[in-house]
Amino acid sequence: MLEKNEVSPQPLVLIADVTFFGRSYGILVFRSQLLKRNIYYREIKRENPEVYRQAKIELENKGFIITGIVLDGKRGIREVFPNIPAQMCQFHQTAILKRYLTSRPKTKAGQELRAIGLALTILTEKDFETLLNEWYERWKDFIKEKTFASDGKHWNYTHRRMRSAYRSLKTNTPFLFTHQKYPELNIPNTTNSLDGFFGKIKTLLRVHKGLTQERRYKIIQEILEK
Repeated sequence: MLEKNEVSPQPLVLIADVTFFGRSYGILVFRSQLLKRNIYYREIKRENPEVYRQAKIELENKGFIITGIVLDGKRGIREVFPNIPAQMCQFHQTAILKRYLTSRPKTKAGQELRAIGLALTILTEKDFETLLNEWYERWKDFIKEKTFASDGKHWNYTHRRMRSAYRSLKTNTPFLFTHQKYPELNIPNTTNSLDGFFGKIKTLLRVHKGLTQERRYKIIQEILEK
């Protein structure tokens, strides 16, 4: 937990995310965009639901009430915050879409699906669902196409990555518009507020290569506690 300039326990909407500095050294941070303050951080070796669970317990034991949470959508982490409005970062969702479809899909179906995903920030949940359902009805036969191996027995879906992109959007839809469902909470729709801090830390550490882990952590602390 933060030791300097601690924030008094209170109800807060928090943004939570992890950044790594190498394969097995990362920092988990919980930030309040409203207060423009980082409320909690800890060093971790791997990102999993348990490190988020421990953070939640520590914050609640100290008296904080998490009224909303913004997450990047990694599997299992949302379940750590039951009965708390959870917003999946829309920026991370578009990044997932890009990973599956690339930034320039070659097929018409891929181009249309990418356009729907990129419109997240200007659509309501109802309009987004309508567009996604219409896309599926238009292209369902296409994404069900199969490619058979030479033995004629084994097969794979021909457009597996497009199916994955669609499934990601469909599965995450209920959590992509949480900020619209609870306007009184002022929940951010992205983790950008925290990503800016991560970028600042990594830029500074690149300038100071060869630091010991202890010294590196002190620099990270100095930035996160400002």
